Parts: sequence; C-alpha cells; structure tokens
Amino acid sequence: MVVERTDKQDNFNFNINPNIAIMNLPKIHSISKKICVALLGGFLLIFLLFHACANLCILRHDDGAWYTAFCHFMGTNYIVKVFEVVLIGTILLHICFTGWLWLTNRLARPVRYHQQGKSKTHPGSKLMMWTGILIFVCLFVHFTDFYFVKMGWVKGDYMVKVDKLATDDAIGMMELASNMEMTPEELINYLEENASSYAETEEEMAEAEEYVSNLRDQLGVMNIVQRAYDEGNLSADKKWIRHLTYDERQLLREVAPESDPEPDFYYMAREKFKNPFMVLFYLIFFVVVWIHMRHAFPSAFQTLGLNNYKYSKAIDVIGQIYAWVVCLMFAAVVILVYLGL
Repeated sequence: MVVERTDKQDNFNFNINPNIAIMNLPKIHSISKKICVALLGGFLLIFLLFHACANLCILRHDDGAWYTAFCHFMGTNYIVKVFEVVLIGTILLHICFTGWLWLTNRLARPVRYHQQGKSKTHPGSKLMMWTGILIFVCLFVHFTDFYFVKMGWVKGDYMVKVDKLATDDAIGMMELASNMEMTPEELINYLEENASSYAETEEEMAEAEEYVSNLRDQLGVMNIVQRAYDEGNLSADKKWIRHLTYDERQLLREVAPESDPEPDFYYMAREKFKNPFMVLFYLIFFVVVWIHMRHAFPSAFQTLGLNNYKYSKAIDVIGQIYAWVVCLMFAAVVILVYLGL
C-alpha cells in the first residue's frame, strides 16, 4: 500500500525565488557589507556629537550671535560644503548597505523557524532595522524643517547682513530724494509721472522706464531695512536683519543678489521648539536615536574586530554613556527652549 504525503507548505507557491533574487544582487560578502555599515555608522556617530555640541549655542542668551556665526560659517565655507555632500552621501550609503544586508539575510532563509529558540543576541540588534527606518522618517521631517529651507525647497525665515543692502543705487536714491526734499517713494512717483517729459526718443524713454523700475526695486530693499528698524528685527550687534519672509528673500535675490540672504536657523529653532507637538515629536525621535546608538556603538567595534572579552564590557559601558550624552544634549536644547530658557 502506497501512502501519498500531502503538506500544505509543499503546495505553497512563492512569487519570488530567493535563490534567483540573491544571484541577481552584486557579489559582496556579508562581512564586507557589515564593515561598510560599521565604518559609515561610526562616522555618523561622531557627527552626532558635533551636531549636538553646536546646538548648545542656541541656549546662549546672546540673541543667537554664536549660533548665527556658526551657521554662517557652515553655510559659506567651501570645505564645509564638500563635507556636507559627504555627510549626505554617508547617510544614504549607510541606509543602502543596511537595507541590502538585511535583505540578503532574509532571502537566505525565506522559511522561518517554526519555533523560535532563545537567542543571546542583544535586543537592540533585533530592533536596529526598525529603529533605522524610524530615524530615516524623522530625519526627513528634520531636513524639511531646516535643511530643505537652506536649499530653497521649503519656505522659512531668513536673515541678511545690513551692510550688503547698502548698495550704490539705494544710497544714490536716498541722496537724490533728500536733495529734492522728498521721500524715496514720492521721488519714484514723481519720476514715473514726468519720465516722458525728459525723454526725447523712444530709446531714452525705455532707459528712463528701466531706471525708474530699478529705483522701485531699490525702494523694496530700503523698505525691508526700514521695517527691520521699526520692528526691532536686528541682531544684537546690528549686523543682521532677521525674520525675513520668503517673498523678501526672493526680492533681495533678484534686486541685490550680492546680499545672499541665509536661513535664520536660530529663529526657526526657537519658534519650532515652542510648539508642544514638535517638542514631543523630537523627544520621541531622540529616544529612537538612543536605542539605535546604544547597540550601534559596541556593534561597530565588534564588526571591525576591535573588541574582545577583556574590554568588551568597557566598550559597552562607554557606548551607553556616549548615547546618553549625545541624546541628552539634543533633548536639553528642545526642552529648555520650550520652557523659555
């Protein structure tokens, strides 16, 4: 008598053959991918400490002088701009290599164990992929709040140096208006009404209209300066005009491109962290970062072969301290700004 074996699992039809999927991926050994992840992650760990220290400048009661100077340097120095590209590339590569490593590991065992046994793996290791995804989502929100403003993809608040708005055209207009005992706006209206009487040819008329149009643009620049003085939107050292709107930034870029308005990160951070929902969001973000860093620090040493039984405990403790220090520095800025300190 022949018994025919039936098994539901045998009749299950996979849509993707895992062996074919693995063969289609570039041939890089798992340990090589882990080393890349560790090196890229180590670089990001160092950057986080630098970023956290820089953020502490927001807490200084100097009307943002230190933080503004820091942001100005970071936004205008060419070496820093190159580093910025390297940093973004590092983040993307870290994400790609981590996802690649996770995918190949999953495809290598498409059928999971029927009964999960006890594992000595640190709980943080099992959460690394998921905390990494959460960090990526939160990082996108963070970039939208700040970095994308710098790139001009999102509207924000801006600042500009006062001396860069004192153009020759603006100064000439002010002097001419003063000599004629008029306000700048009265002068422009007068020139518009009487331009035809001074022009004898169509060419001269076109030049006069262009000159008046340029003066009106300069009037927009002077109005920005006047509003800054009237509303007290000047930095403590009187060198920066703050709280510029997106439209004012666009006007300055068209009329006075040499002024090069910059994002007012100090003001934006102060305003952002007054919102309790944003404070809660960022605090949750920092908790997720702590969980990720808590395992990433000792894991990087282990992957790079810099760990052994003699000082593994010390590395683990140092990793915990490092994660706590960095995340508490970030959190302190958010909480203290929300409390008005």
